[in-house]
Amino acid sequence: MEGSQLQSQNENQNGKLFIIGIGPGSVEQLTVRARDVILNSDYIVGNGTYLDQMDSLLDKQEIVRSAMGKEVDRAKKAVHLAKENVVSMISGGDANVYGMAGLVLEVAEHEDLDVDIEVLPGVTAITAGASVLGAPIVNDFAVISLSDLLTPWEVIEKRLDAAAAGDFVISLYNPKSRQRHSNFSRAIEIIRRHKDASVPVGLVKNALRGDSQDYIVTTLGEVLDHNDWVDMSTMILITNSESRVWNSKTGERIITPRGYQRKYDY
Repeated sequence: MEGSQLQSQNENQNGKLFIIGIGPGSVEQLTVRARDVILNSDYIVGNGTYLDQMDSLLDKQEIVRSAMGKEVDRAKKAVHLAKENVVSMISGGDANVYGMAGLVLEVAEHEDLDVDIEVLPGVTAITAGASVLGAPIVNDFAVISLSDLLTPWEVIEKRLDAAAAGDFVISLYNPKSRQRHSNFSRAIEIIRRHKDASVPVGLVKNALRGDSQDYIVTTLGEVLDHNDWVDMSTMILITNSESRVWNSKTGERIITPRGYQRKYDY
């Protein structure tokens, strides 16, 4: 939707709620549409960290700043404001990947509010991290969060075991926090039941976030040697039995074959 359309919508008092994935956290990584919607919204609702990342786009909008742990309150505020205003709820990465999209829709459903809601996609950690590592996810993959705040650890264990047994490339989100120190090492132990120690593993910290970006290419057998390096901003990619490391001129790159090598000569 162009800015003029957003403005016309606002003048007619027909509100709309956009749930926007802002990607890794820089304006340059936004989609063009997401940038346009943010610039032309009446209200911007979000976690303080994400609002700060979008600061250069925030001028005339009303800002509703929230904090971690206040997701339900934030969702309720956004939904109610959107009855008569154009509102952007911003979410890190992609709003559908451990983001705010699900909660906002649940709140709107629970409160039976007839609000026009549109979800705008963003670059999530697995695709951002994969671009840094090379081509590790061009075949089937699974994304699993190690946070047991909302999902019981027993469920996470089953998902890890199933994904590893199926030889999926596995992306681990939220490997550590101040309260959770052991879930990452426990996850690696589960995955090693099914995957060889030689399987390539990539660890990417602050993917596509400028000078703070860093990465390590290692193996499943040696990944816990970097346990102290891993934190909440690290995305882990454990590849499959066909993945390999290419020592290119620009550094180590992980390649997971798509299967072309079995059908074509190249």
